[in-house]
Amino acid sequence: MSSSKNPCISLCKFDADICLGCGRSKKEIKAWKKLDKDQRSEILSLAKKRMSTLKGADRRKKK
Repeated sequence: MSSSKNPCISLCKFDADICLGCGRSKKEIKAWKKLDKDQRSEILSLAKKRMSTLKGADRRKKK
């Protein structure tokens, strides 16, 4: 398993099965701990693309 940093920012709100905080799907989030470095890298790339389409979303956790 990899030590890739988990992209979660504790803003777990979903729109069409995609987290508005990190850009991963529910399936990807559940599988994260079991994925190897290459799989995580691929998911992070996909998540980055998804997040670019959600530019207007407030991604920071409110205090």
